[in-house]
Amino acid sequence: MFILASSSPRRQELLQMMGCSFTVCGSNAEEAESGGSPEEIALGNAGSKAVSVAARHPGVPVLGADTVVALGEKIYGKPRDEADAVSMLQSLSGRTHLVVTGVAFAIGSNLVAEAAVTRVRFGSMSEEEIAAYVSTGEPMDKAGAYALQGRAEAFIRSIHGSWSNVVGLPLYLVRRLAEKAGVDLYGDDHGEGSARG
Repeated sequence: MFILASSSPRRQELLQMMGCSFTVCGSNAEEAESGGSPEEIALGNAGSKAVSVAARHPGVPVLGADTVVALGEKIYGKPRDEADAVSMLQSLSGRTHLVVTGVAFAIGSNLVAEAAVTRVRFGSMSEEEIAAYVSTGEPMDKAGAYALQGRAEAFIRSIHGSWSNVVGLPLYLVRRLAEKAGVDLYGDDHGEGSARG
């Protein structure tokens, strides 16, 4: 049993799909959007989330994660509004960007963390397609203003790396870091999958 320091329904669904036994406790840690490489930003945010929740639950393993989208030197977080979402998608259209997720397990003051990187190539998107997609509301709470597991999949030409990373949580890395940190992902519910809020 461990705590997921995120209220993201996508991360919860991925862990449930994996059969993990966990509870959810959202973090109130501040998220940085600048001040380093995409990996440094994602790892810093993931670690901050995990540590802030671990401080309230001594001795219980806490999983923190943070996903950023990077195109060259520019970092794309969640869009501020529809105009920002349109601008992001215009920038990503026809180009390859990186999706970087920092994953961190905190147990007390001990922290084990690593980042996963996936390359995603968008096909060209017309202004009409972008406007129609943004009008669905789907991009509004997603880094980079798109959801791979939603309607945006029709715009994605190729993915090199972890699919679950682009959705929000690289499951292979989660499993590997859990082993490294000595965290039991399954508890008493091995293979069943559960989440308790």
